[in-house]
Amino acid sequence: MLMSEKETLMKQLNEASFALDEAVLFLDTHPCDEEALCYYKKCAKMRKEALKAYQEKFGPLQKDQVEACEHWHWIHEPWPWEKGGNC
Repeated sequence: MLMSEKETLMKQLNEASFALDEAVLFLDTHPCDEEALCYYKKCAKMRKEALKAYQEKFGPLQKDQVEACEHWHWIHEPWPWEKGGNC
């Protein structure tokens, strides 16, 4: 089954978030590892870009990403349990 653009962007965001979390865990025990620090920065940039791409197409994912001039438009999207199939 082909993924929708929304699902593809969410997958990219989840993958970047996972990689970033793993980099953080590694840096907790190897704080001076320059290669790990570079990898962390790369992952943080990828996550930020993936989040921005998703938000531009489908709106904010978190409450602190809503601009003051926007309305609460995500309430018009189906809730996860209303989509049927996979959540």
